[in-house]
Amino acid sequence: MVSLRSVVAISSTAIRLTALILLRWIPGQPFGPLVFTSLVVYLSSLFPLIREEQSDETRREKGRPRPTKSKPASDSAKPADSALKTLLTGVPSARSPLWTWTTVIINVVLALLTLDFLIRGFVLYPTTHATFARIGYISPTTANLVFREPDLARLPLVVSYQDIASQSPEKWVEEGIIYKLDNSTDFTATVTLKNLKPSTHYRYALSNNQSGTFLTAPKPGSPEANRLSFVTSSCLKPNFPYNLLRHPLRVPGIEQMTEALAKLPALLRPSFMLFLGDFIYIDVPIRFGLSMSHYRSEYRRIYSSPSWNSGAPDHRAIDLPWIHTLDDHEIQNDWAKGNKTAPYPAAADPFIHYHVKGNPPVPKTPFAPSDNVTYFAFNHGPASFFMLDTRTYRTEPSHENSTILGHAQLQSLLTYISTPEPPGTLWKIISSSVPFTKNWHVGTADTWGGFTNERTKVFEAMWHAERTLNLRIILLSGDRHEFAATRFPDPALALPQSQLQPNTPGRGLHEFCVGPLSMFYLPVRTYRQTDYEDVLVKYVPEGNSKFGLINIAEEVEDLEPKSSAPVPVRNSVLTYSLYVDGAVVWKYRLFVPLDRDEAGLASLSDYERALRLPPGRVVEDQIVDHWGAVVGDAAGRIPEVFKSVVEMGIGYYDYLTDRVQRA
Repeated sequence: MVSLRSVVAISSTAIRLTALILLRWIPGQPFGPLVFTSLVVYLSSLFPLIREEQSDETRREKGRPRPTKSKPASDSAKPADSALKTLLTGVPSARSPLWTWTTVIINVVLALLTLDFLIRGFVLYPTTHATFARIGYISPTTANLVFREPDLARLPLVVSYQDIASQSPEKWVEEGIIYKLDNSTDFTATVTLKNLKPSTHYRYALSNNQSGTFLTAPKPGSPEANRLSFVTSSCLKPNFPYNLLRHPLRVPGIEQMTEALAKLPALLRPSFMLFLGDFIYIDVPIRFGLSMSHYRSEYRRIYSSPSWNSGAPDHRAIDLPWIHTLDDHEIQNDWAKGNKTAPYPAAADPFIHYHVKGNPPVPKTPFAPSDNVTYFAFNHGPASFFMLDTRTYRTEPSHENSTILGHAQLQSLLTYISTPEPPGTLWKIISSSVPFTKNWHVGTADTWGGFTNERTKVFEAMWHAERTLNLRIILLSGDRHEFAATRFPDPALALPQSQLQPNTPGRGLHEFCVGPLSMFYLPVRTYRQTDYEDVLVKYVPEGNSKFGLINIAEEVEDLEPKSSAPVPVRNSVLTYSLYVDGAVVWKYRLFVPLDRDEAGLASLSDYERALRLPPGRVVEDQIVDHWGAVVGDAAGRIPEVFKSVVEMGIGYYDYLTDRVQRA
């Protein structure tokens, strides 16, 4: 039978361990209830144990002989030992009531901090009166303005804009007047600012005192269209890691990103944020409901964060255009039940009003009714973009006919991949909320690794496009709270195994998966290369805040810098810079040569055409592996080893059963 002392020690340890994990490491669903359950067990066992300890101490005192002068040191040492044991285990000591109550207070305070983390933002900031305005998709002549105004006394709302360079009060242009806002859209609306000039800084203003700035996209074919800078990330949760003194809606990662971007030279300032899902966490660390109002309130809380306006007035995060894709935590963890099953309809409502309405247009050939499409396509400078929705149309993974895109979206993507781009557009950038690589060995089925047949079909189209369209395809993804760069070599290259080893830059389609912008990360390493199809370029799991800065510009580069006679070549160069906790830690470059004759392209073999794109190159690497990497890698292999042991045991059991039946 378990003694009271053991129950108190175990429950006290559980309070401290689970509270630490929840508040500083992983805000998972089980940990909050475990803290409070352990506290109930601890307190209900503590007081009977205190009475028992006091009774035992009283009996010992009555039967103890009078101490002699030769033993003072021994008696004085016991209370100190008891105090340390009490503080560490939570077990009370009749000799040290001060330390007994100190350890009780520690455990109660940890539970109160847990409660504060779970409910302070939800209870104190319902944000029903939240007001904000932000810019979404921008083109050379338009900009989508999304705003919310629940105070109907401020209607009608007048929306205006002006060229910042003019600085003249009479130069304001009235775009429109909003006469009606209601609960059907959660009091949000989207207005498209039109008749803008390319590559021009504008200021917008609403009559409810909301205002901001933005820069329009360059005109195709102009010198400004040769370059582009933007940022990408995924996954954010306010006030994590938890800080009692921090505003519960502050998002540390947004503030770190804003500070880092403000230090960049003007040419490298990003034109937009490509945010790849998990903008809200409806189910982490606790789900308060499944109704549409609960989903709406989570969006309002994020947009009510003071982090959007942190930093210098001319570098606010709210002034950076954000473009969004959908992922599982905006619906439910690992969602794969389509767009009709609850809670998807309730989850989709605020995503449409807050994000889709401000997003780019749907592809020219969506292969579905355009009012039912949540995947997007657009051009900006030297790149074209296709933003996938890998949640709305997917089926259950790991079946022969599983689909992550659905038929209409897959056909639209394949059409996009095979369509030539206009002159000057040298990069096709395809974004997915989940990784393409199957190198992640935890949650693999939730990624493209659970839809390998469809992945193969898409990759074959991409490899063919790179050989024939004089451009390069880049894959961007999120979801994982880690960074990984992976390349997928074209089989036509027939690369030797020496060029397919882990941690090697080189040729192939490249994927950059990054996250979280502000959330937990796993010290357990779950990403490993297991074959020569998905080649590990770089893996960085550490960091509560990670984002990628992508810069495309024309430069003259020596594509073979180690050769005896390097030849400078004019290229369109894509530089990927990984930021971890606000600092650049890794840079990688990819090239599209510009000075080359395409006249004889049709006569080349697949191998010769595939070789036209130079290998990638690491230009900066400040990541240093330490002993934690070895431990993390070993811990990450435990589930795989356990699975292998179970499968081996089942196989051995089947073998023995078969032998018995034969006998």
